[in-house]
Amino acid sequence: MIDDYYVNEYSDWVNAVVLTKENKMVLVEQYRYAGNEFYLEVPAGKIEANETYEEAIIREVKEETGYISESKPILLGEFMVNPATQNNKVITFLLLDASKEFEQDLDDTEELTIKLIDFNEMDTLIKLKQINTQLFTAHAYTMAKMYYMEKQLSV
Repeated sequence: MIDDYYVNEYSDWVNAVVLTKENKMVLVEQYRYAGNEFYLEVPAGKIEANETYEEAIIREVKEETGYISESKPILLGEFMVNPATQNNKVITFLLLDASKEFEQDLDDTEELTIKLIDFNEMDTLIKLKQINTQLFTAHAYTMAKMYYMEKQLSV
């Protein structure tokens, strides 16, 4: 036991790589005060009362982007956010063949712009720092890319 050690207790959250039929990745751009810049991010959010992770990501994607998918979300993994100081995890999904069917339904404090980026160009954009993104978006993208690589090998 360590004296004066604190754990930040946060709710779990969900995020998703959302791909259209045209293989475009649906991202949201928003200003992040701690980073002092605009960032491109995968849709994400906290789980509401009595929601499953799957229900939460479907709701968050619809609210933040207006996109939905007829396909069931594919679980890419569950990851601790920062087990050194936090107790929460992020649950990452992949949504395929998404289409824009609704307008955004944002909270009063949210201001999100939807951006579509070709899935196959994301790694180059991230590596060359041509887009501002954060760790969870880069990680979700990498997990989706790994999913496709494994799928190709097993066919």
